[in-house]
Amino acid sequence: MNTRTGSWPEPAIGGLPRTIVAEAAVLPGGISAVKLLIDGDGRIGSVTPSNELTAADRAEADLVIPAGRTLLPGGVDTHVHLNEPGRTHWEGFATGTRAAAAGGITSVIDMPLNSIPPTVSVRALDVKLDASLGQLSVDTGFWGGAIPSSLGRLEELWEAGAAGFKCFTSPSGVEEFPPLDEDQVLRAMREIAGFGGLLVVHAEAPQHLVDNPPPSSKFADFLLTRPERAEEEAIRALIDGVRETGCRTHVLHLSAATALELIADARDEGLPLTVETCPHYLTLAAESIPDAAPQFKCCPPVRDSGNREALWQALGEGLIDMVVSDHSPATAEEKFAGNGDLMRAWGGISGLQVGMTATIAGALSRGYTLEDVSRWTSRNPADLVGLRYRGRIEPGAFADLTVWDPSHAWAVHARDLQHKNPISAYDGLQVTGAPVLTVLRGQIVAVREAGPDGADHVRLAPPSGREILLAH
Repeated sequence: MNTRTGSWPEPAIGGLPRTIVAEAAVLPGGISAVKLLIDGDGRIGSVTPSNELTAADRAEADLVIPAGRTLLPGGVDTHVHLNEPGRTHWEGFATGTRAAAAGGITSVIDMPLNSIPPTVSVRALDVKLDASLGQLSVDTGFWGGAIPSSLGRLEELWEAGAAGFKCFTSPSGVEEFPPLDEDQVLRAMREIAGFGGLLVVHAEAPQHLVDNPPPSSKFADFLLTRPERAEEEAIRALIDGVRETGCRTHVLHLSAATALELIADARDEGLPLTVETCPHYLTLAAESIPDAAPQFKCCPPVRDSGNREALWQALGEGLIDMVVSDHSPATAEEKFAGNGDLMRAWGGISGLQVGMTATIAGALSRGYTLEDVSRWTSRNPADLVGLRYRGRIEPGAFADLTVWDPSHAWAVHARDLQHKNPISAYDGLQVTGAPVLTVLRGQIVAVREAGPDGADHVRLAPPSGREILLAH
């Protein structure tokens, strides 16, 4: 597994390096050369900074990450729709978590929809756990759902290990996961605050959405059906609820930069509110999206380039805490329903494997650093769901790691991605930089390499021994 010679070597899939030396690693105190000792349980036993390394350390290491590449904490993606059981033809534990590993993600938290049954009870959580057995390529946890029928019974799901509770303030797109009205959101907040839980919210106010719009293939027409005001008003109501109840609350997939002033005021007030955005909002721009291209449709929608840059600025200022994928795949039948009619197409972007790459590329081009990206994609999402031993390189943390190669030029082809349906808004994206090695609890689980055809290939370890991340 030694990587000291020439080009990137071929580490053994499933290998268990106990000593890792990196010429550059993102540590809590900054980027430094480092030596890591990995314990038998897959945790980092010690971290030795550069000024204490010797030539012997490098020579004796099981795995050396050479100069020019950077060792990062593995990504923690807290917004993933794996859809199993019930809609496994859209995605599934096997394919979704393989995509995560290939993209440098070592932990995911699965949303309570679009699986059937949705994860709104302890029984439904048990169904999820049974379905996931033997299929996971990365460690996986689960959100619970707050729907009208599950209110009053949320604490038992929290005690069973749910990371928190997702609700919608507008229709979710699937009948089995109905939204909460404003009074029900307040009821959920009071209940969750009572046991110290977490509410995560798809925040769009239904009164500002266009119901039953006429058919159209024009992206500009779709954009008008979900205006910024819908996000603003839903977030305003959420903030009022947080103020009243003290419930720890998280805004999912912020798209509308016009809501940032509300968020800034809530932060100044000291309210327990956190916010995420997604790689597609930071990468794409509405004016560049072609018509009749449902692979770009998501809810809330991708907005214009000025909005995109305002989201980047908010990330830099700390108003937005994290970047996660909102990986929401579907079949071609669902995605291209209506033959290009964007009003009928399924709204969701498949970005789990590409999200970290797109975020790093966009961040570096704007003067941000790998330390910034690591905070947004690893540490802060881990902290949101209480995974205090993940998303960081420090003693006691799990050895969940990825290696970033800034010189690895490649093109994204949807057909080559690991997720089940070869549909992606990133198809055709030309990228310089890629995660080329993923380590999960000390085990090498993914290696990216150029194949004999010149295209990128990712070798993956078989799913075995992955942890279920049940909290509390």
